[in-house]
Amino acid sequence: MATENATATSTSQITREETTQLRRVSADLPPTPPESEHSDAEKGEATKPSDYPLPPDSKAPTEVIEVDKKTPDGWLPRDPRLIRLTGVHPFNVEAPLTDLFNEGFLTSPELFYVRNHGAVPQVQDEEIPDWEFSIEGLVENPITLTLKDLIAGYPQITCPITLVCAGNRRKEQNVVRKTKGFSWGAAGVSTALWTGTMMQELLKVAKPKRGARYVCMEGADKLPNGYYGTSVKLNWAMDPNRGMMLAHKMNGEMLRPDHGKPLRAVIPGQIGGRSVKWLKKLIITDKPSDNWYHIYDNRVLPTSVSPEESANNQAWWMDERYAIFDLSCNSAIAYPAHEEQLCLVGAPEFYRAKGYAYGGGGRRITRVEVTLDKGKTWRLANIDYAEDRYREAAGTELFGGTIDMEWREASFCWCFWNIDIPLAELRDAKDIFVRCMDESMTIQPRDMYWSVLGMMNNPWFRVTISLEKDYLRFEHPTQPALIPGGWMERVKAAGGNLANGYWGEKIGSEDAEGPVEEVAKEIKMTKDGLNTTITIDDLRKHDKEDQPWFVVNGEVYDGTKFLEGHPGGAQSIVSAAGLDATDEFMAIHSETAKAMMPTYHIGSLDEEGKKALSGEDVQPDPSAAPTPTFLDSRNWKKAILHSKTTVSWDTRIFTFKLEHDAQTVGLPTGQHLMIRLRDPVTREAIIRSYTPISETSKPGYMDVLVKIYFDSAERKGGKMSQAMDSLPIGHFVDFKGPIGKFEYLGNGLCSVNGAKRNVKHFVMICGGSGITPIYQVFRAVMQDRQDPTRCTLLDGNRLVEDILVKEELDAFARDNEERCKLLYTLTKAPEEWDGLRGRIAGPLLAEHASKEVLGTEKGEAMVLICGPEALEKACHKALLENGWSDEELLFF
Repeated sequence: MATENATATSTSQITREETTQLRRVSADLPPTPPESEHSDAEKGEATKPSDYPLPPDSKAPTEVIEVDKKTPDGWLPRDPRLIRLTGVHPFNVEAPLTDLFNEGFLTSPELFYVRNHGAVPQVQDEEIPDWEFSIEGLVENPITLTLKDLIAGYPQITCPITLVCAGNRRKEQNVVRKTKGFSWGAAGVSTALWTGTMMQELLKVAKPKRGARYVCMEGADKLPNGYYGTSVKLNWAMDPNRGMMLAHKMNGEMLRPDHGKPLRAVIPGQIGGRSVKWLKKLIITDKPSDNWYHIYDNRVLPTSVSPEESANNQAWWMDERYAIFDLSCNSAIAYPAHEEQLCLVGAPEFYRAKGYAYGGGGRRITRVEVTLDKGKTWRLANIDYAEDRYREAAGTELFGGTIDMEWREASFCWCFWNIDIPLAELRDAKDIFVRCMDESMTIQPRDMYWSVLGMMNNPWFRVTISLEKDYLRFEHPTQPALIPGGWMERVKAAGGNLANGYWGEKIGSEDAEGPVEEVAKEIKMTKDGLNTTITIDDLRKHDKEDQPWFVVNGEVYDGTKFLEGHPGGAQSIVSAAGLDATDEFMAIHSETAKAMMPTYHIGSLDEEGKKALSGEDVQPDPSAAPTPTFLDSRNWKKAILHSKTTVSWDTRIFTFKLEHDAQTVGLPTGQHLMIRLRDPVTREAIIRSYTPISETSKPGYMDVLVKIYFDSAERKGGKMSQAMDSLPIGHFVDFKGPIGKFEYLGNGLCSVNGAKRNVKHFVMICGGSGITPIYQVFRAVMQDRQDPTRCTLLDGNRLVEDILVKEELDAFARDNEERCKLLYTLTKAPEEWDGLRGRIAGPLLAEHASKEVLGTEKGEAMVLICGPEALEKACHKALLENGWSDEELLFF
């Protein structure tokens, strides 16, 4: 078996004592206690080193991968074999399934799966001994310890534990219907030897108070929604049978950065999301964690809850019944591998199928079964429980900790199974399935339980078999991330309904219904009856502004007819020409805009084209000379959050450091840029348009003023603004632009969708944070003493403290009294307020912004409007009633 082979290789090259020395951590940490001097005879039948698996050969990567260099993890070497599941950053990866399986029972740190929500905390080796963590909350004896204290003052154990991401095998759910999670394959599972202290030992010293029920954990990884944290039940943590520990070594060496260096929680038998990395706090509470990541991640909502319903009804996430703790039993087939070919000529009489299985909550896998006839009959597979060989090594010292497992019946590791199948039977079969059962008689289900986050996917694992002339070809269900392939994608592309109970295929007359519609109801964005296929070469011929084609969800659209009428300006379409604009389009556009898309639909991109566009954003060439301006209309660029300045309780100025000190933003006056963050759980893009308030000529930096819309009892707050408010200093943020149909060129000359106009008077109407694009134009006019253009600015807010950039606006008004009229109106004005009162609507506009009051002729003035939708609608109606025409109005 693979386990036996891996063990034999390891032990033939290195003894346990030699391995211990090689794995020893820095000299600053307390030395490993010497092994017992008693002989094997004095110990009884002690297990020899070769009887339990040692870690596979491992070599820490030394080179930073090119794609990581422009990310916050640009200092961290990684193994290039790992498959990236969420693009370049953050780092969420799994190994190729065959590579993972071939390593054997234990997984090397370089191939161990990684689930990161953001940047990896950077901890220098010399800081490791003094790394502090605390135990606080409902305890009689709060504790703060260093890692050095933990190792010197508490018993150290070493034991094997398998960790599994709750999203393991999620790609299968995403093929049936897109969940809110990214696409794990079947390798979101790994096993290591962990060395550290049992959590119960620390909690006994801290002495939880009466009423304490939960252990909340918090890491050092600062994320858009705070530090990562979660909780488990206190009585679990106090139970030695549950095996919860704080680990500082992995396979005998100090934890590597992606795996929690220098200290992490390891919660056996539960989903990986409970094993908090870079551990800083254990907080004992009477309630589950209120951490954002505990509430909005790692849950299985009822299958009837759609992504839309889950987004609109927060109550689903607050229900602790849907939180996931123990793993479900699960199994997968490693061999036959995906796309493996088995030659029938001269082949052995039997083929050995192999794979893994694991249970949850410490429950042992008691049987693994394989079927070649879709579940009509089953045959038992052999199971190797390598974990048990550590139980037999009672009292052995390994990697600085004692193997102390002989008393514990819980099973916290995967097992490997195998079965020899007659080649003649394999040849006649259409597929091979595997399922497993644990000691509670819980069995893997036949059918998928789809849920909005796509977690805990564990239906029977199916590999299809095709007879091709003189060989058999095998297909796994899916491939991870964006990698194409797998029988599920093939069946779905052929029109099969993957939820029909027959894996999307017809079996005789039993499946008479044929394909049915997807469960998800979405607005149709394609033209009926259009079967045109467009190649990548055809697409790239239309990547210019005269006839821009772009792609959304694999469909090609011609934006030429909408260049003039697009609310975001022609540049928004031109910037997407020849590219996949799915992220931007789906994140920004309304249902109305989506319903318009069939008008512009011209065909479907072919498979080669989809592959060509399926990569992540184009990464800048590090050897290229720096550009004088930062923004790129066709590619996302990264800037670092340099500082945050609090303007008021709900308003911040975010200062971003550009690529080099002499670089300017490159944003024409009156235009905007897009900011992109990614949801830390789902990795879906959050994209919004903003206008910086800093001078466009400012070198090295740009300032973006953002009003934070917090959650309230009445309504959910702003997704983007709250995410930005939580960004840690030093975090990279994506920018793209410029966009917008308006540009102020100076001296009253402006451009609207490329058509130039001369304006003598600007009427500027804004509400709340809508001041930012207005302010950009207002400042350009007022700063130029030679510019004769007049401005009337009407700024509406609730309270005095809500007025943004008031000091700057007042200064420009004082210095330009002859050509500037600045008016503020408040809906909740204090008694001493001497400005206007009430909403910006018909009466105020008639009094201060009618053509008669301003004394302007047709074509001499332009109204610029930016604010909430209700304000824009009210202004539009009132201005038309006051003699303005649509051609004279421009909505930012």
